[in-house]
Amino acid sequence: MGHAGQESRTARYDRIGVGYRQVRRPDPRLHALIGLALRGARTVVNVGAGAGSYEPEDAEVTAVDPSQVMLDQHPGERKVKASAEQLPFEDGAFDAAMAVLTVHHWSDPRRGLAELRRVARRQAVFTWDPAHRPQLWLLEDYLPEIRELEDSRFTPLEEVVEALDAHTVLPFPVPWDFTDGFQIAHWRRPEHYLDPMVRQASSTFAQLPPEVVEPAVERLRADLASGAWHRRYADLLDRDSMDYGYRLVLAGERPAG
Repeated sequence: MGHAGQESRTARYDRIGVGYRQVRRPDPRLHALIGLALRGARTVVNVGAGAGSYEPEDAEVTAVDPSQVMLDQHPGERKVKASAEQLPFEDGAFDAAMAVLTVHHWSDPRRGLAELRRVARRQAVFTWDPAHRPQLWLLEDYLPEIRELEDSRFTPLEEVVEALDAHTVLPFPVPWDFTDGFQIAHWRRPEHYLDPMVRQASSTFAQLPPEVVEPAVERLRADLASGAWHRRYADLLDRDSMDYGYRLVLAGERPAG
């Protein structure tokens, strides 16, 4: 896709980034997992930083994002407008590099992952495995267009692992009360998908045209009103978490301690 792909990603987040922090509130359980992966790092670069979710509190963090709207919502002092594929830093400039649900937005994922390895001695990348099953019921029964879009843009997990020469892959089952409103968050709270603000904070929803999304939302609304959804997915209502293929990939130096 080259530079045009990066521009479209930037424009997308310039559009959906408004109000992003209200819906995308960092979840403490994912924060703890990423924090363990970054422990001991004094300097961290957060690539595709967005509004700064999941950054360690005890490190000097430099936020990198191509979208000024997203950077404007970032609370930190060190902010750089740049793409993952061309990080404006010296080799080994940071103890660690982190990237949270952002690799699928990069125009050249392999080049971006190589840049993480170049500028930092340790890497922690949170991503999604498109080959994982089961997938979210929303994709199976209401919006298969999301599945097609996700499958086309998410880098297969094995390619991320290979590009980073990763030593560890940690699963992250999504808790039922997950606070960070990305697409999977409401797997046990289907009524949340009826809220346009919730949908707007998901880049996938934001890319699909209203004529695709709105009829699907209305079908979901009807199934919730009739009880059909609850009958079909009664087994989910007893679960505290679900593994939908989210993974934390660790590479480079291992965490201290």
